Amino acid sequence: MTLRFRENGTFRVLQMADIQDGPDVNEDTIRLIREAIAVSDPDLVVLTGDQIRGYDPAYIDTFLRRRGDRPGAHVRAVTRFEAAVQGMQPSDDDAETAMDRTREKVRETFSAFLGPAVTADVPFAATYGNHDFQCGVLVDEQDDMYREFPGCLNPRSTPDTPTALAADHADPLVCEPGTFALPVESSDGGRIAMSVMMVNSGDYASEIGGEDGEPGSHVESPVELASQTADTVPYELYAVKSRDFDLADTAGYGTPSPEAIRWLGDVQRHLGERNGDGLPVPAIAFQHIPPQEFYQCLREVPAWTPYAVEGTRTFSGKCYLLDESKCRPGSLLGESIGCADVNCGEVEAMRKAGGYFALFAGHDHKNAFVGRVDGFDLGYAPTCGFTSYGPKSALRGIRLFTFHEADPSTYDTRMLTYGELIGRRSGNEVRVFIGDHLMTDGASVRNELRKPKVAATVALGGAALAHVVWHGLIRRR
Repeated sequence: MTLRFRENGTFRVLQMADIQDGPDVNEDTIRLIREAIAVSDPDLVVLTGDQIRGYDPAYIDTFLRRRGDRPGAHVRAVTRFEAAVQGMQPSDDDAETAMDRTREKVRETFSAFLGPAVTADVPFAATYGNHDFQCGVLVDEQDDMYREFPGCLNPRSTPDTPTALAADHADPLVCEPGTFALPVESSDGGRIAMSVMMVNSGDYASEIGGEDGEPGSHVESPVELASQTADTVPYELYAVKSRDFDLADTAGYGTPSPEAIRWLGDVQRHLGERNGDGLPVPAIAFQHIPPQEFYQCLREVPAWTPYAVEGTRTFSGKCYLLDESKCRPGSLLGESIGCADVNCGEVEAMRKAGGYFALFAGHDHKNAFVGRVDGFDLGYAPTCGFTSYGPKSALRGIRLFTFHEADPSTYDTRMLTYGELIGRRSGNEVRVFIGDHLMTDGASVRNELRKPKVAATVALGGAALAHVVWHGLIRRR
């Protein structure tokens, strides 16, 4: 399928981030996707990771906390609690049967959220986040599943040829599952006017050093792992500091593989050769986990500043607000930036390669800002799902891009929110409220208390409690 600018010189892309749901995809999520497609009439939909809620109770038998885990061996307390509430229990089925059941549930999830795009005949492409693989179906197999649906542009990352011939037939536009280029031709079809780059940003860093299950590395299948007597990555090595309710674990997030970083430059040289001028083409990259450079869109502020958020891990101990001098109007910072502990050099590789003008991510469900740092745009789409945590219903949404053939780097972008398209309230405001005010550690508690309304509510509640206690003591006396 060829992507091409329209006759009026525009090309529209919808970015859907963090659908993050199980087999029964929330109806509000589907409504939002359907309405966004109907309103925007996109030429392409990009899914930027965590489409699958890998820790959902539906996958309790095959859950992988890490790629080297044994399926279902180390289910988190939060998943066990949710399963108990829903009346679900781990089954006694063998590993292969459990995996087959999980595969069908993943297909059900795909069918639900892809339905609006398939019905509207809009092509789509998907990359992966840190929760997709946790269902037990690794991303290379998920790639095959996506290609079962009409309109999927995810290419095969390995040729269907013998290994000896693979190097001669490898597609330079493809690096690995979730990392590939989608060239967009000019309106007359005479050249490649721009390219959409999908990048697999990895999932989790390993407690024992290096990236755990980097894209492109060999990882045994969950069924093979189930037959082993010990984990490939020993559980005890990373469980020492583990917190049951911390889905990110303690090792931090991953980064794109070294192969992907090199590919970012190689693919630009290839596209330049295809155009015949050797010049890099204008390109925008989409991925799940943001790189450390996203912090450059913020400014450090005192800890008592209203609405400030604390940095995490490498950036902990500091508080931030958006830098208005760098960010577009309408930008929102709702939580800290959850990047890797190391800078893998991805943004620098893009600058060196030339042509790249923007990088957009998901991952941090409450963030929806677009900042410009040294001539390069860094931006977010918030969650468009209603099962996981995120902002209030009205602010959950899908990001629309309109690129112009004459200069794709001067693109327009805005959020298509649930509040704009459907209404202020979703079908389950209690769940949304909990997700909007979710506190999992000291930093998130302090972030909530920096919100004036929350602080006032806590103060009033504390005063009322003190009043009751005081009068109770007086009565006793």
